[in-house]
Amino acid sequence: MEYHNWHKKGSESVGEPISVGSFQGMKSLNKSAILNVVRQHGLISRAEIAKLTKLTPPTVTNLVGELIDTKLVVETDLGESTGGRKPIMLRINSSAFHVVGVYAGPKKVKAVAATLDGNVITQVEARYVENPTCEQFLATLADVIEKVIERANPKMESILGIGVGMHGLVDSEQGVSIFAPHLNFRNIAIKAYLEHKFDLPVEVENDIRAQAIGESWFGQGKCVPNFILFRVGTGVGAGIILDHQLYRGTSFTAGEIGHTIIDINGPKCSCGNYGCLESMVGGTALAVRAQQAIRFGKKSILEDMVKGNIELIDGKMLYLAAQQEDQVAIDVLEDTGRYLGIGIANLINTLNPSLIILSGGVFGSADFIMDSLRKTVERRALAKPAHAVSIVISELGENAIAIGALTLVLKKIFTSTGLTDALFETINE
Repeated sequence: MEYHNWHKKGSESVGEPISVGSFQGMKSLNKSAILNVVRQHGLISRAEIAKLTKLTPPTVTNLVGELIDTKLVVETDLGESTGGRKPIMLRINSSAFHVVGVYAGPKKVKAVAATLDGNVITQVEARYVENPTCEQFLATLADVIEKVIERANPKMESILGIGVGMHGLVDSEQGVSIFAPHLNFRNIAIKAYLEHKFDLPVEVENDIRAQAIGESWFGQGKCVPNFILFRVGTGVGAGIILDHQLYRGTSFTAGEIGHTIIDINGPKCSCGNYGCLESMVGGTALAVRAQQAIRFGKKSILEDMVKGNIELIDGKMLYLAAQQEDQVAIDVLEDTGRYLGIGIANLINTLNPSLIILSGGVFGSADFIMDSLRKTVERRALAKPAHAVSIVISELGENAIAIGALTLVLKKIFTSTGLTDALFETINE
């Protein structure tokens, strides 16, 4: 039996023979390669699979038969004839199995269950108790997962795994939350806890990096070899995809763009430095700038919206006020675009991506942010990489991180480095 080392080139899979000692290992990796080709093409014949994978037709026939036995792949309508009889087409049996994706954020946890094509069928969310302990945090995580599984498939027969996108610093190899700054937790063994609790494979990744993987499978980054997800929320971070692979860095901190300094005289950041990008555009920074402008005597309908209590101003109010041509709100949002543009220009100059994907609540005000953002990028980034990059807004919606988290599981199922016969045995039980 042949074995090929699979890697991406553009949107096609390319095979290069390498030697492997284990027959069973070759079988699993070839099976995974076939499964991924079927996923990528939607409908495909056995002959086309053999051509794309460079596996022999008998090998493809045997392994496809095993995939059909697991119900991961099904035969469907006949394809177009090229002279002989019409070929039987294959597709992924997307609705037969489910995966769970979890976003463990600073204030709440959300879990979704989805089919193998990333289609979300149900979701559950819950807030943490005030100042939760590690035990209370894990219990909330487990409770939400249990509820979403109950809604998707009470007998758990179809659940193939759980992915968790955890805010903060994450050791994805061990599945450990090294540091969750907004909850002040350290060294939480999320993977071990959930695997013991549910007896399912669990993958854990930083929330923004998880979303970047989701974007590469289901979002704006699909089939794009080099792109950066730039997310602005309570914090600010980036998920970096280089040559179709997620870049984590030596100590799992790659992408902490929120803690690059863009104004040495700027406000103090949660990390202790001054003028970090996060301190200018993350969390409550926009509301704080609007409050300061009002205190300095600028007139704004924001005061009326909060009945004089300017501490209640939030991002949504800024957008509503800007729509009514409120100058304070417009200035705050345009300044935010400029700060974001500086951070993005730094990324473009450093990594030369072909695509920047913007995500987070602040881009609900894109009408008032994007013009100043783009102009700043044009001015601050080097001309050649600036002309080579496109800047778009994510289309994954409110479940973006949870979708990214479940993609961690799908990546294990569909890629040759992640799939083992143990998975097939589990499905066949």
